[in-house]
Amino acid sequence: MRRYSIFTLARNALTGHRNWPRAWRSPEPRPRYEVVIIGGGGHGLATAYYLAREHGIRDVAVLEKGWLGGGNTGRNTTIIRSNYLHDESAALYDHALKLWAGLSRELNFHVMYSDRGVMMLAHNTHDVRIFKRHIYANRLNGIDNEWLTPEEAKAYCPPLSIDRGARYPVMGAALQRRGGVARHDAVAWGYARAADALGVDIIQNCEVTAIRRKGDRVVALETTRGTIETGKVGIVVAGHSSVLAEMAGLRLPIESYPLQALVSEPVKPVFPCVVMSNTVHAYISQSDKGDLVIGAGTDQYVSYSQRGGIQIIEHTLEAILELFPIFSRMRMMRQWGGIVDVTPDRSPILGKTPLANLYLNCGWGTGGFKATPGSGHLFAWTIARDEPHPINAPFALDRFVSGRLIDEAAAAAVAH
Repeated sequence: MRRYSIFTLARNALTGHRNWPRAWRSPEPRPRYEVVIIGGGGHGLATAYYLAREHGIRDVAVLEKGWLGGGNTGRNTTIIRSNYLHDESAALYDHALKLWAGLSRELNFHVMYSDRGVMMLAHNTHDVRIFKRHIYANRLNGIDNEWLTPEEAKAYCPPLSIDRGARYPVMGAALQRRGGVARHDAVAWGYARAADALGVDIIQNCEVTAIRRKGDRVVALETTRGTIETGKVGIVVAGHSSVLAEMAGLRLPIESYPLQALVSEPVKPVFPCVVMSNTVHAYISQSDKGDLVIGAGTDQYVSYSQRGGIQIIEHTLEAILELFPIFSRMRMMRQWGGIVDVTPDRSPILGKTPLANLYLNCGWGTGGFKATPGSGHLFAWTIARDEPHPINAPFALDRFVSGRLIDEAAAAAVAH
């Protein structure tokens, strides 16, 4: 493990980091790779890392059209949880949650994972019933989730208002204590550095412009930095999945929507957990810098915009103030948007495609960040062995033909 004294850190800071080693190489693309991963976000970098570490496949390139983590990885609110309803989803997300717990040690890079707890508020009889159903289902799968009374929810998160006269009074909450947050850019950097150390080529500013096929196989990718031949291709590009798939002649059951978030001015530590409300469509946590991180639901229209509509922000802040009136004088500092790709059943597509050597990782909707390590681990298995891992086998593309859908709309209702 590389260690630095405080004097080394100070010297590098005062000299403009001239002697600071690069975290990963910046190689020129080679003419051919055994595997090419399209997409340099958390899922793509994790896939490359596990291909090299778990399966010994190091002749791998990660192609990113911009900079690492510049897409949805750097444009989300970093919530981590596994309290999904269906057995298949619970297994998928809990696989990721278990990897989160040891990820900093695994990568030798502090990803700032904090298991501070995720609390989901119930405001009506329907909420109470559906959340208790989630709790019972989670317990059957060995996943922690518990019911809190309004008073217990207030004790766990003191800023929460449980005024019974509110328009949406808090009638209770479901709490997953292992849930929490991590630092999104640190996750991308940690996986990038670890993958690079194993020989993976990470190539930024390299946009894929065409996918060349020969029969039912992909033989090469046309990019802004030349042609790259390859034996296998994994598409991991979040909101632009349908665009890349169309280059290969595939049509996906996906729609892309803007997803907005914003942060406040920083304040002292005041918010100890993550609180979500599907009914009022808002959720909130506090970052290590002190700003309140606030998220909204998806916009109503399909788009590749990374801005979104102002009415969504207004609605979200109104909802936050109903739940947390003490924040009424807080100033909002900046707003941003990401692009989420959503499937009809609100569950991801993770597996093979009709093309023999093309693999697909997409459709995570508003829940992609929480799955990052599990997604990469399972996708690497699928690419390396040309067959899905038992955990991701139910999330195949052909379920939209067979009708074996995994409907998680209730668990994934508000953007998170």
